[in-house]
Amino acid sequence: MAIAEAEGPRAGLAVVEGLEPELDSYHYLHATRAELLRRLRRIDDARAAYERALALARSERERRFLLGRLAELS
Repeated sequence: MAIAEAEGPRAGLAVVEGLEPELDSYHYLHATRAELLRRLRRIDDARAAYERALALARSERERRFLLGRLAELS
């Protein structure tokens, strides 16, 4: 996210997507990817990334947050 803040969401997304193969089961990666996609207005892709993060999240608090983000995309 620091790269995205400094250089824009497209630059941040490039870094995140480079990490995806190794960290595919890490829900924070997908949540971060979803946020960057949302900022780029790639809503369908953001929705899919939030859903992937939601499927991996274990904490009820995190699940509620992700569900809220999904609802905001509708």
